[in-house]
Amino acid sequence: HGKENVDSRHSRGRGAETTRFHTLNVAQPVRFSRKCPTGWHHYEGTASCYRVYLNGENYWDAVQTCQRVNGSLATFTADQELRFVLAQEWDLEEKTSVRKDQRRFWVGYQYVITNRNHSLEGHWEVAYKGSSEVFLPPDPIFGTAMSENENVLCGQLQCFHFPTLRHHGLHSWYAENCYEKSSFLCKRSQTCVDIKDNIVDEGYHFTPKGNDPCLSCTCHNGEPEMCVAALCERPQGCQQYRKDPKECCKFTCLDP
Repeated sequence: HGKENVDSRHSRGRGAETTRFHTLNVAQPVRFSRKCPTGWHHYEGTASCYRVYLNGENYWDAVQTCQRVNGSLATFTADQELRFVLAQEWDLEEKTSVRKDQRRFWVGYQYVITNRNHSLEGHWEVAYKGSSEVFLPPDPIFGTAMSENENVLCGQLQCFHFPTLRHHGLHSWYAENCYEKSSFLCKRSQTCVDIKDNIVDEGYHFTPKGNDPCLSCTCHNGEPEMCVAALCERPQGCQQYRKDPKECCKFTCLDP
């Protein structure tokens, strides 16, 4: 399997003639390693991609930024999904100096205040109705920038930078003034990503990321399906050559 060169095997055919058999490159099973665009983290449990944007934006601008990349501010369906998000090293993705207070991310929840007597009373709501399985956070810590006139606060998830705390899943929920600027966490469905890191729309043909540039698949629900492989002969008149990792049947001859 996967031979780069043509094997010539001689055997006797009818009439004592020499028959030559050629074994060309054989298609091999391909493992699709990427289901998210560059900079996004994939979680198999929800077939979703996640990305933190470290540039500070208010809640409403963060909503629009997530929508522009076909996503929304993140909500969570199960504790395992939240633990996956907490375990990631988001700060390492962009080379920027991040203050500790910027490790709080806007997420897709809002806290509706129903009573302002001796203590604030209210309840969490999902900002954008999606899955009915979304869980709601516990009682929040109230932010310092709250206004007495605001009846709706926006949800922030605080992640801890230190590895020990991060891997134990420790975190906090804040209800903050929606016009404060903060980093934010976007979530989108997994998608098809081609060999050149382009996002592929549903139903289109593409070559998935992997080690076979001669594979053509159809994008279905973020997965490559109905794949067809092309087989290439080695370049003629060239003993040593290198295959192009991103172009099908393209070779560079290395002969002197």
